[in-house]
Amino acid sequence: MARLPSAERRRQLTEAAIRAMARDGVPRTTTRSIAAEAGVSLSVFHYCFDSKQQLVESVITTITGHYVTVVKEAIRPRATLEETVRAGFQAYWDHVRTHPDEHMLTYELTQYALRSPGFEHLARRQYELYAETYTELIGQVRESMGLRLRVPVPVLARYLAAMTDGLTLNYLVLGDDAAWTAVLDTVTAHVAGLVQEN
Repeated sequence: MARLPSAERRRQLTEAAIRAMARDGVPRTTTRSIAAEAGVSLSVFHYCFDSKQQLVESVITTITGHYVTVVKEAIRPRATLEETVRAGFQAYWDHVRTHPDEHMLTYELTQYALRSPGFEHLARRQYELYAETYTELIGQVRESMGLRLRVPVPVLARYLAAMTDGLTLNYLVLGDDAAWTAVLDTVTAHVAGLVQEN
């Protein structure tokens, strides 16, 4: 087995954990099964992660990073604010449609953390991370397009996180791809209405 830097090995194990948890569910995923998924020994896992809490936090952060990277690349100034906002939502939505198991896992991680003594703070951290992510994306759009908001950034960030969370769960339960173009158009128009162009 090739020796990898610790950070790279942690990344490898985190991605393996995401695959294993998405396939088998969080409660049934063990450190042994994650190590097997990554093709490493159990001792390598324990060298990289001190606890399951540390692993779960890494999984939450990594999953969020997967779609944030896509959205950041999509949100660049376009002809109108609506087009810019729509591009960001579309990039996120395309990720949901192509990686539904990963998004379903985020809800399972929340429930697992809330129901497992000592893990509750990870659920809070997960949703704080969503708000921080939206704060960063709002800042990116404001700076690139010179915008003024009708509501404070923390309020808008938390609102967007809650709305996206609900829409994602609705899609995972109901599916129906045909309906989502109109839904995203409605969301885009609403969000654009919370912003004023200078």
